[in-house]
Amino acid sequence: MNEQWDKIIIGIDPGTNVMGYGLLGIKEKKPQLIAMGVIKLNRMDDHYMRLHHIFERVTGLINSYLPDEMAIEAPFFGVNVQSMLKLGRAQGVAMAAALNHEIPITEYEPRKIKMAITGNGAASKEQVASMLQRTLKIDKDEMPEFLDATDALAAALCHFYESIKPIPSGGGAKSWKAFVAKNPDRVKK
Repeated sequence: MNEQWDKIIIGIDPGTNVMGYGLLGIKEKKPQLIAMGVIKLNRMDDHYMRLHHIFERVTGLINSYLPDEMAIEAPFFGVNVQSMLKLGRAQGVAMAAALNHEIPITEYEPRKIKMAITGNGAASKEQVASMLQRTLKIDKDEMPEFLDATDALAAALCHFYESIKPIPSGGGAKSWKAFVAKNPDRVKK
């Protein structure tokens, strides 16, 4: 499946009840939705079985779509320490699935993801979903019921945006000729 894309990014929105995932295909520096959805965990009472299910499902997504990179939302630091611990474990298990396949992982704070997608670090989940729908031209009937899926897709799109930012040249070149001399590896011949 990876042959049709220059790169595939899997985004993960960790959760212990519902975990979101989104896959973006990049072709000629243009992102396109491949898939998004959720892993429902609330039917399982045992926390360790939830973690096992996360590992199995994320591994299955990796085996099916062969992503090149993972973008994962950093846990939100809330008041409840127990919830934070469980969320951190869920994130760690998803990361372990990626590491098991030697997939590089980048972690993003929720505010950074929202800022990258909407221009507002305090945007609502609904605003993020709406902007993703417009940006990636997703049909309304393809939009998921759970916003955890769009949050995961937002992490992947944020990662794409970060990957295409210009690299500072260090000191700033005074002319195009000086830039080329300082950065021969960044110029196509």
